[in-house]
Amino acid sequence: MTTDNMFDVLIIGGGVSGMSCALVLGSAKNKTFVTDKKIGIFTHQKNSSLQEAIFYNAYGITPGKLGSELLTESIQDLATTYPHITQVPNEKVMKIEGSYPEFTVVTNKNSYKTKNIVVGIGSANTFDIEGLMQFVEPHKKALPEKQRIQLKNEDHKVSDGIYVIGTLAGWRSQLAIAAGSGAAVATDILTLWNNGIQTHAHDSIR
Repeated sequence: MTTDNMFDVLIIGGGVSGMSCALVLGSAKNKTFVTDKKIGIFTHQKNSSLQEAIFYNAYGITPGKLGSELLTESIQDLATTYPHITQVPNEKVMKIEGSYPEFTVVTNKNSYKTKNIVVGIGSANTFDIEGLMQFVEPHKKALPEKQRIQLKNEDHKVSDGIYVIGTLAGWRSQLAIAAGSGAAVATDILTLWNNGIQTHAHDSIR
């Protein structure tokens, strides 16, 4: 089955960087250049490093918080706060075809059309998404014996329409770094949608 509707961006990965990216994009929903945008995220979390984590050193997170709880809560929070973002659970991305501005993302169950792709599925050397393998290189900030990988990128951009976030972008494995990486790319995409004019998304009590 192929979904007919073209997404403006699809985020691959429901871990820290992917959910952070989705939250920032979601929060910009009232900006005039975002109201018509179709945003989706593959929330596959099985291999997230958060599954075995507990946090005492992450800004804004209650000490002793389990990573497994964060994973569950983040999906619920995204659905409650930004229901306009399409969540695709239990599908694994197998292949990416095409080029900007029309990619096809093929999963083990469906295929989806999108203009932009954000990849945030961790830096394990089991990475095997067809169509992205030519960008794989050894991780520059991980111990060699861990055999971690990253995607070649310049400031998170792999090629036109393809962005990489979190540890797969070459960042160290810290929650705050991964979250910041996802948020940074969200603002890059918002700037793209704003005809290249720099922008971001802030919530305010005023």
